[in-house]
Amino acid sequence: MKHLLILVLLISSMVSTAWADSRTVKLSVPSMNCAMCPFTVRKALEKVEGVTQADVDYQTKSAVVEYDDQKTSVNQLTRATEDAGYPSTEIKQE
Repeated sequence: MKHLLILVLLISSMVSTAWADSRTVKLSVPSMNCAMCPFTVRKALEKVEGVTQADVDYQTKSAVVEYDDQKTSVNQLTRATEDAGYPSTEIKQE
C-alpha cells in the first residue's frame, strides 16, 4: 500500500509539471548603459523561480524571458530587474 501511495504522489507531481503553462514576455530595460548591464539583468531574471530562459540584448535594451506562469509573473520579473538596479516594463505584443 505504501508503494502505491508513493507511486501516485510521484505521478501526480509529474502531471502537474506537464500542465504548467510556459509564457514568453519581452521587457524594455532602458537603463542599461554599458556592455556589462545585460549580464546583471540576466542573472537577476534567472534567479526568479520559474524562469526557464532569459535573453538580454544591450543593443535593443530589452529582455525576452520564458517562464512558468504557475511559479512567477511579469510583475515578479520586473521587480527582479528593478531590485538589480534596472527598472523594466513589459512590451505588449500586438
